[in-house]
Amino acid sequence: MKSFNQLIFAGIFVLTLPVSAYSQEIESFEEFNRKRQERFDVFNEQRRKEFEEFRRKRNEEFAKYMRGKWDSVDTNPLTPKPKDEIVPPVVVPKNEPAPVNTEPKPIHVVEVVPVPEPEPQPEPIDPIEEVPLTPVTPVQPSVSFTFFGTTDKVRFDKKNSIHLPSLNENAIADAWLQLSEEAYTNLIHDCLELREKYELCDWAYLQMLRDVSESVCGKGTNESVLLMAYVYCQSGYQMRLAIDGQKLQLLVASRHQIFGLPYFELDATNFYPFLREGDSINDEVKICAVSFPQEKAMSLFVPNAQEFAVNYKGQRTIRSERYPDVAATVKVNQNLMSFYNTYPTSMLDDNVMTRWAMYANTPLVKDVKEQLYPQLRPLVSGKSQLDAVNILLNWVQTGFEYEYDDKVWGGDRAFFAEESLNYPYCDCEDRSILFTRLVRDLLGLKCILVFYPGHLAAAVCFTDSVNGDYIQLDGRRYIVSDPTYIGAPVGLTMPDMDNQTARVILLE
Repeated sequence: MKSFNQLIFAGIFVLTLPVSAYSQEIESFEEFNRKRQERFDVFNEQRRKEFEEFRRKRNEEFAKYMRGKWDSVDTNPLTPKPKDEIVPPVVVPKNEPAPVNTEPKPIHVVEVVPVPEPEPQPEPIDPIEEVPLTPVTPVQPSVSFTFFGTTDKVRFDKKNSIHLPSLNENAIADAWLQLSEEAYTNLIHDCLELREKYELCDWAYLQMLRDVSESVCGKGTNESVLLMAYVYCQSGYQMRLAIDGQKLQLLVASRHQIFGLPYFELDATNFYPFLREGDSINDEVKICAVSFPQEKAMSLFVPNAQEFAVNYKGQRTIRSERYPDVAATVKVNQNLMSFYNTYPTSMLDDNVMTRWAMYANTPLVKDVKEQLYPQLRPLVSGKSQLDAVNILLNWVQTGFEYEYDDKVWGGDRAFFAEESLNYPYCDCEDRSILFTRLVRDLLGLKCILVFYPGHLAAAVCFTDSVNGDYIQLDGRRYIVSDPTYIGAPVGLTMPDMDNQTARVILLE
């Protein structure tokens, strides 16, 4: 018999060749692939160097302007935190039957606040292509850092760290040029990869950059501020640098108006100092007002659950008074609580009503869902929509202790849903944020927030026929469900609410 061998390419066709011809074919095929890979590597490296050259030239132009374009600018008065009148909760006595709404009424709405629309995250003016390893540098050193209990690393050799011998325009420009060299490319690339890996919102990414920069340059140093500003800028974000005495300050642009922080208005954009808690900035600083191509302002939306490394501290069981079997035990990641503690309250388009949407539209983190929902879902499964919402409503009404923000926090502070599950006290806005999150996730029903002066309630859009006080919006009827009218069922407005002044905040 003749000696033949069969070779199957991609499972589609069969080549039948003599052994010698087959060997030659394999060698030819391998050589072709090798040469093709070499050509691709050359092309890829050429393209990367072109991107690097383009970005380097932009940074050279930026540094050139930095040498002389610093102006003294006064801070604008801070936007005061909202101070609503305090409306105490109303409690239905435990020994009395739940009240019944015999005369459901429509609620007049004076304003409907649309759902705020997040924008795509900023991106670099050109892709940040990683620098490949070479025979000269077969291994690139890395720097480890920890942000909100989560440890990771970025590639960087500390021997290339910048040094600011003095805090003046020329020294800062010289250091900026050093930062634009190839030694920092993989550090930027890795930071952007981590932003994607952890699905970090803009605020979390900024916090991470501070920890990265301080791991490289030391905590609180001018060098760490400049490195943070550089990586933030190269990532596509709008920022400015300020000389504040002997301190370098990073100013970040925000499309949100942030409460309780001084700001600088430059080219009709608000820039806020990125300060640690307890730090401050002078009323007058020198600012480099030059802009970088395609820069975009930071957003304070949290569109994705921020999943940090887990650090639990105790757990709590939350139980409904009316439905004693309705109980759930949960523990909350303290690293997430640390992140939320840094989060600044803000509004959009000068409308103070928008501030709650940022909290209410933030999804629950995975670990809380995995604990909480398997316990709550069987308790509402198979129930009518009205019964299911009443169960969740009473669980929120009676499972948490009410207390005023002024007493607990020294001022108004809204909670993300996980914070209400973590802290021993919560008020009307916190309860409404948590309740609407549960109803949307567990029952799939639309919800809105309803604001009265001094009080925030909720309303649910049932697809079943449900009676009760209601708000009519775009052909849909939303039934009032108030987590702070403690013991009251769906459909009842808390006493003394002026239904001529209600405002509605639409939710996702």
